[in-house]
Amino acid sequence: MEVEVKLRLPDSAAHQSLSSVLSPFLRRTHFQHNVFFDGANSELSALRAVLRLRFYGEDPQTAERCVSSLKAKAILVNGVSRVEEDEEDVDPCVGREIWANPNLIGSSDSRVLKRVKEEFGVKDESGYVCLGGFKNVRGVYEWKGLTLEVDETLFDFGTLYEIECESSEPDKAKEMIEELFKDNGIPYSCSKMSKFAIFRSGELPL
Repeated sequence: MEVEVKLRLPDSAAHQSLSSVLSPFLRRTHFQHNVFFDGANSELSALRAVLRLRFYGEDPQTAERCVSSLKAKAILVNGVSRVEEDEEDVDPCVGREIWANPNLIGSSDSRVLKRVKEEFGVKDESGYVCLGGFKNVRGVYEWKGLTLEVDETLFDFGTLYEIECESSEPDKAKEMIEELFKDNGIPYSCSKMSKFAIFRSGELPL
């Protein structure tokens, strides 16, 4: 079970302010390309699940790392997300081949990809579809014992700004982050939708 604090920043100005405040604590920046898949008959989404391939690098065609993630039964309440997640690194070349031909999921040796076929009942004759995806620029900060991930997510229909923090004590982590915002006059709100849900809706939440 992945448990994360998710708080939304209203605009690029708030994102820039937060990035400036946290700049002494920056450890790395990730350029991510997220691509999502389902069965052709919506076998995964019917059970509140989704398969994601994440490519790390400015260009997914030359990315040197790819991670497959199977997420299911996500719940997001009061800025705290809980979701069942299974992740596995896959060969980036294999990931790009699957992106080009999603039906290769059914014949993959990957543990996570095998679960998609075996547990969600996707038939070879119907196959898989790519749902598309979006880019994300993630700054990773180590601050007061927390790993903060500050995201600038680039959808075709707009840009979302958000901070995420995985924690076994989400309420405590959320309180610390909210104090950081308040002390520095940075506006924020609790995230109400996952990035994938926003992507599928086709518009930024109000």
